[in-house]
Amino acid sequence: MEQREVYFSGRVQGVGFRYTARHIAARFPVEGFVRNLPDGRVLLVAEGTGEALDAYLSTLEAEMGRYIESKAAAVRPATGEFNGFVVRH
Repeated sequence: MEQREVYFSGRVQGVGFRYTARHIAARFPVEGFVRNLPDGRVLLVAEGTGEALDAYLSTLEAEMGRYIESKAAAVRPATGEFNGFVVRH
């Protein structure tokens, strides 16, 4: 199990990015959250197996890629702190 922390930049706020991320997460065995940041980026933190996270993030990027200009990701060991996948405000 691992955790991915991904910062998405571009026109990622005001386009349904967070809700799309939550909707897609329901199709995969991943848990975590997504939220807008004051600087215009979106932060996504998700935990699961590497395979599940790869599939989830690939699906999200395929759906929302037209809004993403860049992303920065970090991989860490999973903490197990999440229950489900939510949009944080």
